[in-house]
Amino acid sequence: MAEAFFPELFKSYFIAMGVLLGGCLLGGLAAFMTGQPLLTEISRLSSILRIWAIIAAIGGTFDTLYSFEKGFLNGETKEVFKQFLLILSAMGGAQTAALFIYWLTQEHISP
Repeated sequence: MAEAFFPELFKSYFIAMGVLLGGCLLGGLAAFMTGQPLLTEISRLSSILRIWAIIAAIGGTFDTLYSFEKGFLNGETKEVFKQFLLILSAMGGAQTAALFIYWLTQEHISP
């Protein structure tokens, strides 16, 4: 049974946020235990993990690509728009978490 769209939208946002925050904080703990600079490593991990948080939030890339294909080839623009909004929501969650991490670390490292 398919879930309603708006709960899926909120779940996408908060899953991306949770993946990024959890991954960075646990990676920072590992950096601390190995003697690396804690806040620098957390900041570096936030830029690396951002795309993976988005992918985890939308449930993998193949379902999204299939929905885009179905939308374009079958003329179902509503599906394309829904998938676009889900990806946008996941990007917003990842960006919010990255902003929290930036506030926490007060570091900016250019890749």
